[in-house]
Amino acid sequence: MSDSGKWVSQGQERLADFIRHNQPAIIKEWTDFARTRSPASDGMSKLALEDHIADILKFIAEDLESPQTARERVDKSHGLTVEDGPFSQSAAEIHSALRLADGFDIDQMVSEYRALRASVVKQWVAKQESLASTDVEDLTRFNEAIDQAVTESVAHYTKTINNSRNLFLGVLGHDLRNPIGAASMAARWMARSGTSDPKQAKVVAEMVLTTDRATRILDDLLDLTRSSFGTGIPVEKAKMDMARLCHQIADELRGINAGQIIEVTHQGDPTGLWDAARMGQVLSNLMGNAIQYSEASGAVTVAISGLDPEGVVVTVHNFGPPIPPENQKIIFQSWMRGQEVKVSAEHGTHLGLGLYIARLIVEAHGGEIDVTSDQKSGTTFTLRLPRS
Repeated sequence: MSDSGKWVSQGQERLADFIRHNQPAIIKEWTDFARTRSPASDGMSKLALEDHIADILKFIAEDLESPQTARERVDKSHGLTVEDGPFSQSAAEIHSALRLADGFDIDQMVSEYRALRASVVKQWVAKQESLASTDVEDLTRFNEAIDQAVTESVAHYTKTINNSRNLFLGVLGHDLRNPIGAASMAARWMARSGTSDPKQAKVVAEMVLTTDRATRILDDLLDLTRSSFGTGIPVEKAKMDMARLCHQIADELRGINAGQIIEVTHQGDPTGLWDAARMGQVLSNLMGNAIQYSEASGAVTVAISGLDPEGVVVTVHNFGPPIPPENQKIIFQSWMRGQEVKVSAEHGTHLGLGLYIARLIVEAHGGEIDVTSDQKSGTTFTLRLPRS
């Protein structure tokens, strides 16, 4: 390559030689493309963007010149290791690790390999007067080598993510569960010991309920993490009274939100086959949000309608800053999918995990959840649940 950085013509050369002779220009194109993978590449240095590209190109060139059987070629294209072969797995794996650390998602990383493939083939073919049989073989083996590098990078990326998730699960399941368990045991001991003060007895009872709910929420979060956030939540249905559960959650929230007015009303038959623990999580989330975003001293109203023999409708309403119409459509999506919902100027950004979990639980019951919100009518979350 000339000092100007332009591609050097080597005549009718093999692909491996072309890669070696034009490596700086290939790396420059790779780096230029990587810079377009925003926001991950924002602020990254040239060295950080290049990382182990030179090693990958070096081993691809050596791979093109090495003898291999037809079986080995198939194995390579599937990402399987070729025993004693020249292609180094570590180059693709290290590239994957660095891209992950720099915030590249897996699609952005794979797109780099697509750009590399297209760039090298386009530039090399343009320099060839005609394609010989050896050139066709070189192109085939080049694609197999790229496929192997992609497979190794993706496998290492996925393995790293899984290891991090398992570490998160271990910390969450052990380090957080222990203090919650200790608080729960203390609350239950106080409840068994008894007290003559009615207010103190009420506080202890609420502590038991709160720690139990915290444990269930922790279990839900572990379930979601293990299932990669969103492949479904298991429910165990049994006959229960939705009105009674709403009153229970309201009492719990009143205890930790002094002076908060929470009105619970019901009409018709409030019973059905639902998972009480899961539905308690949904109601706690909706009522808690309603309290958080209510106007000062504003009441939260919860209404249960069991007039329909086929199902029950539960609404949670409050007055406060309305949710913009465009955000009402995505408010039940997961923050893991990159959605950040601006609830209001006053209350900032809502990450959506609680409402996302609520939606999964309701859908696991065969039901629906939606929201309406405007300045005049306030905000209403509505659950529609079949009785069985």
